[in-house]
Amino acid sequence: MSNGSLALSPVLPLTSFGNVLMFLFSILLAATIIFLNVSVSLAILLNGALRGENRFMYMLSTCFSDVCTGVSYYYAGVLDVRDGIGSPTRTYHIVPTFLGLSYMAIIAAQADRYHAVVSPFKYSQRMTRTRTLLVILGYWVYAFLIVAAHNLVTIGVAKKITSFGTLAANFLTVVIMIGLNVRLFQIARFQLAREPPSEEREHKRASVSLILVVAACFLATWLPIFCHIILCNFLGTTCYSFKNEGTDPLRILPRVNAALTPVLYVRGCSGLRATLLARVWRARWGKRVMPRW
Repeated sequence: MSNGSLALSPVLPLTSFGNVLMFLFSILLAATIIFLNVSVSLAILLNGALRGENRFMYMLSTCFSDVCTGVSYYYAGVLDVRDGIGSPTRTYHIVPTFLGLSYMAIIAAQADRYHAVVSPFKYSQRMTRTRTLLVILGYWVYAFLIVAAHNLVTIGVAKKITSFGTLAANFLTVVIMIGLNVRLFQIARFQLAREPPSEEREHKRASVSLILVVAACFLATWLPIFCHIILCNFLGTTCYSFKNEGTDPLRILPRVNAALTPVLYVRGCSGLRATLLARVWRARWGKRVMPRW
């Protein structure tokens, strides 16, 4: 990802106990992201019933992009890397794209759940398995087309794209995500409560509650860096710059979310949890289960 002649050192000089702990934290975070997301991916792929639901395809997409985030963090977070335009250690916009793919997957999953609950009949007709996979393929292709375009232009043009286009797109999608969260919360609390008790109602409630929690955690870990970007780039405010990616808390938080998201998936879905414990981790599945939201 960087110039082959450039020697890279650890994220911090290993000359103090605190620096060693920070270095070990970065390694542990990368390993945790990979382990959890690979485990959840395997659980979904091994369970035909889970693969038959569209929402698990979005979960699978999120896990794949987060696995890439974990692998890339061994470079961007463990080593002394500054992943910015013009930096000799930059990743040519590839590493941030993996984080962005998780972002797009969660927004798509929110829209999918909203459509499924509000118009279940139309949803079953429109959102076939093929169309769902095409939506997922579409935002993956779109993301890497942006990467290609970003790397084909000059650094000056790339900075303009980053400052205006990306900023506007991020702001718009955050507003959409918050709006969908509010609407889904209203549906979960009021609309579904009026339906007669049934297994289908509980299934809808569980799926909506899960995406609500996932999106809320996503916003909590991403809003600080979004606000920082707006203040620094859009308003022209002078901001403090950290030494590298691995010591910048605003860039560590989204990586923490990449480890938290599969945990939320497992805790919020009993079928996924059972498959993970029985077939992926080979654990004995007893009567005790974690409560669902």
